[in-house]
Amino acid sequence: MKQQRAARRADKLAAYRKQQATEKRNRIIGIVSASVGAVAVLGLVIAVVVTSNLPKANPEAITIAGLQTYPNVTAGHVEGPVDYAQNPPAGGEHAPAWLNCGVYTEPVPNENAVHAQEHGAVWVTYDPDLVTGDALTTLQASVPSTYSVLSPMPDLQAPVIVSAWANQVELDGVDDPRLQEFVDKFWQGGDAPEAGASCTGGIDAPGRIA
Repeated sequence: MKQQRAARRADKLAAYRKQQATEKRNRIIGIVSASVGAVAVLGLVIAVVVTSNLPKANPEAITIAGLQTYPNVTAGHVEGPVDYAQNPPAGGEHAPAWLNCGVYTEPVPNENAVHAQEHGAVWVTYDPDLVTGDALTTLQASVPSTYSVLSPMPDLQAPVIVSAWANQVELDGVDDPRLQEFVDKFWQGGDAPEAGASCTGGIDAPGRIA
């Protein structure tokens, strides 16, 4: 009997020690996992802070290959169509009502879009025969969410043309890095006479989806 009781105590003691070892191992694993997670989160926070604190490029220092700049662009409100020197226009006389910024699936009136340019918007036009499907989706995601107009324009001389007041560049496609360079240089600024004026509260053209 004594031997049996001793054996049972030994078995219980072994089971207890095994349970303690398992719990200790689980605690260590939990601590290590939490530490790794904390380090990962800390690294992410540091990356975000460092990235957000990086100085933005001076727009005046940005150079864009193929950029066309048009001096002495006049601004004024007129009624009726305007014969613009560029296609698409890069500023000039325009309609009294500005075009609400956004994404359009149909061509928009030049005269109203130019008024949006006067307020600092960039106007991205594309040839609807060349930019379709995934390429169009990519382009829609590439334009700023505000102070931009995206619209098709048939028979363009390039797949994509981005314009701001008195400035314009023809792009090779939707993944041309000069699109972002142009936005960085001219969005809500550049030579726009009324940069920062409203880009909403004007008029919508047909086909506005965003």
